[in-house]
Amino acid sequence: MKQVTAVLIGAGSRGNAYGNYAINFPHELNFVAIADPDLERSQLFAKQHEIPEDCVYSTWADVLTQPQLADVMVITTQDRMHYEPTMRALEKGYHVLLEKPMSPDPEECVKMEEAEDLYDRLLTICHVLRYTPFWSAIKRTIDDGEIGKIVSIQLNENVGNLHMAHSFVRGNWRNSDVSSPMILAKSCHDMDLLSWLVSKPCTHVSSFGSLMHFRKENAPEGAPLYCLDGCPAAEQCQYYAPRAYLEKNERSLRKITNDPSREGVIKALENGPYGKCVYHTDNNVVDHQVVNLQFQEGATATFSMSGFTHDISRGIQIMGTKGEIRGYMKEDKFTVYDFLTKQKKENFIHRPKSGHGGGDTGVMSNFLHEVRNHNGGKGLTSAGTSVESHMIAFAAEESRKEQGKSIDLAEFKERVRLN
Repeated sequence: MKQVTAVLIGAGSRGNAYGNYAINFPHELNFVAIADPDLERSQLFAKQHEIPEDCVYSTWADVLTQPQLADVMVITTQDRMHYEPTMRALEKGYHVLLEKPMSPDPEECVKMEEAEDLYDRLLTICHVLRYTPFWSAIKRTIDDGEIGKIVSIQLNENVGNLHMAHSFVRGNWRNSDVSSPMILAKSCHDMDLLSWLVSKPCTHVSSFGSLMHFRKENAPEGAPLYCLDGCPAAEQCQYYAPRAYLEKNERSLRKITNDPSREGVIKALENGPYGKCVYHTDNNVVDHQVVNLQFQEGATATFSMSGFTHDISRGIQIMGTKGEIRGYMKEDKFTVYDFLTKQKKENFIHRPKSGHGGGDTGVMSNFLHEVRNHNGGKGLTSAGTSVESHMIAFAAEESRKEQGKSIDLAEFKERVRLN
């Protein structure tokens, strides 16, 4: 098996998640360069992957002024930093694995799709759920005709209350002006799943949702800007930062500070975004949202995302003309009900150890296989495929802002492409 060489752009949480593949399967993948403005993070990644000092760069631009350094580029920067390095990398000759979402700008998404074709390179988007054993098994069940033709789907995304507070109230995705709207940052996975499972073009979208709870007017009386500044509601608040972070493991703590010692964490909570009161941040993304979708030939789907759940998982009910599927990802199983025989069959799924139910390993393994065998074809989650589900997310956000107005997706896409 040919070893693929790679450059990583962005050594944060997602970059390290994909970087772990090279540690576990060094015969398949070798990172030869790293770029990140945080010197401590890039040096840590370089040490783990034995990258020489002269191949440690501070910006993606520094990498892309060099001759092509590797076969592929893995880009895991923040949402609004995806477009330029992706376009330059494709032009330079790299195959690209790009963290989702492609971009918060629909026009940039379309341009990246066009660049994939123009330069005849793979641009694979990390819709990791397609690569999990759980969702892959459900897809095979549908394709095998076990429940007949899909009529309707209900998909629930349980974000988890503490995950909501960490990533979307205090964290990098709290404000759509500097990241992405929630439906794109968190739930483009789900728009992609629904499109994939139904396998028909989506024709109309409508949506409702709001930032209902994490607002200044809901702060406990006397709550300070930072939890450590003496919050009178500390004992009663589920989001009290010291309780949320001080007992975490090192991997989790590195998401908030490069110094995972107790002193380092306390310092980060004293003046960093993760120590802020959840009711006093600059967040503006929704904490709950519902989306209605209609597909060609009549199938419908409803999606519900909520930041107020005790667990982090997804549940689904798929109703077909001959049967029904019900599954809950966290339980690693789904059940198929046959209308004719009135029998039910439980399907138990082996959960791999890697993140996203095995999806982090799955997307990398699949991407490397496609790189080794590239002959002009497209990947399972190519830019073209991803643009379709991204457009659903963009249309849903437009609908939400217009009090649930139904959006004709064909007209919406035409409007984007004409801009």
